[in-house]
Amino acid sequence: MKNDVKHSSTKEIAEAIYVVNRHAKTAPDPRHLYTLKKKAIQQLIAQKHAKKIGLHYSDHPKYSHQHSTLLVQVANYYFHIPPRKEDFQALKHLGNIDQSYRNPKPSLSLSKAKKVLYRYLNWEEESKVTAEQRNKRHTRSPYSNPHYAPWGQLVSWEQKDRRR
Repeated sequence: MKNDVKHSSTKEIAEAIYVVNRHAKTAPDPRHLYTLKKKAIQQLIAQKHAKKIGLHYSDHPKYSHQHSTLLVQVANYYFHIPPRKEDFQALKHLGNIDQSYRNPKPSLSLSKAKKVLYRYLNWEEESKVTAEQRNKRHTRSPYSNPHYAPWGQLVSWEQKDRRR
């Protein structure tokens, strides 16, 4: 396999990362999407298709403590990922994030973006079983608790114990 990006241009991969990142910000369980973003950016950096620019203070402090994020340029897109220890010694701190800058808007669906990144990372696509298990975990009915009854149904204390 060549040392260059696998079957996709750097610009297409940057667009896919942008779409995955945008959806991760509103997803109920964004861990997989953020992992996909981080691994793709790390691989681009390792292959010299992305460039570390510097460090920024995060807009969202953890546990009321300020922390920094690593600013990375991929094609004409900019992303933030968690920095490594060596990044603090090697890179300049740029201060606060420039809120006036916006990445270009790609026209790519989430499913296509994920396929581009899976192909680039040489990962198998997320199996349906895994997706179903994750969705099932988050769609628990409020009525599964024996102390709640569906609207309009009266349940006595004795019936609640029997419903288990």
